[in-house]
This record gives sequence, structure tokens and C-alpha cells, in this order.
Amino acid sequence: MLLYIIKSVKIHEILFFNFIVCFAFLRKKRACFLAKIKCDSRRRRSRSFANLYFFRTKEKDTLAAVNKKNEIISTNWIFNIDKRLPLRLVIPEVMKLQEKKRNEVVHKNEAAKNYYSYADSIHKNMAFLPFTAVVYKLRRPKFSFLVSFTKNNEIFVEGTLRSRDELKQFLMTLPKEKLKKVSFRFDANMNYGTYIQNQIFIESLKMDIREEYID
Repeated sequence: MLLYIIKSVKIHEILFFNFIVCFAFLRKKRACFLAKIKCDSRRRRSRSFANLYFFRTKEKDTLAAVNKKNEIISTNWIFNIDKRLPLRLVIPEVMKLQEKKRNEVVHKNEAAKNYYSYADSIHKNMAFLPFTAVVYKLRRPKFSFLVSFTKNNEIFVEGTLRSRDELKQFLMTLPKEKLKKVSFRFDANMNYGTYIQNQIFIESLKMDIREEYID
């Protein structure tokens, strides 16, 4: 997995062909295959942003150092992640960048947000999912009501297999106090494309989730 960051200050709609986004960095061309999701997303990015790219190499997944000269702590970050990468490689690096931004003192900007990008197949452009408040944990929760997403994208609620509609209906019946104890766990070998689809589904539930578990 290769990670690069570039700076931009103006917004232009990015058209994509076959949902592949190609960029040129350091005289090398890389392709980042964004997750393609069929959803009616109207969210667009802000005018001040920095793009972070996670690429998948042909041989194996490796990580290149972030270009610190172009890193802008005080602005919004957009994470463009190849959909084929597994969470076990993606999330630890996301956590490092989150921590760096949260611990910044001199150039800290409380209004700066983090977003995941994906390909909106309905409007044929890029859309963005906020995740600034999410805190990732690389372990299984001990004391909570657990909703697990497997590598094969099956959903288990406290060990019982459920469909998305069943999960949605079930959560709607829970009292607010119990709803606060619900935790979402994702298989570390799940690919990022599947993960972001699940994230959009979770966002549709309108739950105030602050922690997610990857193991």
C-alpha cells in the first residue's frame, strides 16, 4: 500500500471513467480504484482540503512515507483509498494520521474534518463520508452490544445472522440507553470497498457511534 498526500485549494468536479482515479506523483503514475457505491449522495467536499492517497501495489502492499512538506494539518483531509486494500493495512495508518492531527497544537483547526471518498455511481462523481469523530480500536470490545461485519459481508448481532433490514428494524426497537451500548466490529481482512459500503449503511441508521473495532 502506497500513501501520498498532495495539496489543493480549489474545487473542481472530478469525472471518472470506470470509477478508476489515476494520478501522477513524483513522475510515477499510480491508479487508485475507488469504491463504487449506488447511493444518492449530495455531500461535496469543502473548498480547503488536502488529498491523501492509499495505493495498492502489484507485487505486495507496502507503505511509503508521507510527504510532510505537503501535509496540511489545519485543513480538511480527504482519504482516497483503493477499495482492494484490507482493513488490517488501512486502519492502522488512518489511526496514525488521525492521532497526528488531533495532537497538533500550533496549527490546530477544530473545524477541519476528515472524509473518506468514494465513487457515487448515480451522479457519476466523487462523494465524501465524514469520519472525524470516529475512534478506531484494534481489538474486540469486551463490554457492549456487538454488531459484527464479517470478511464476507455477513452481519451478526450478538452471534445471530441478520440481514441489513433486520438489523435496521432491530436497532429501531432498542431503548436509547441500550442503543448507546451498541458497538460495530469489522473483520480486519475485509476489503476497504466493502467497509465503506457498510459505513454508508451505518450512517443511514443515524446512530451516534464514536468507536469502531477492527480485529
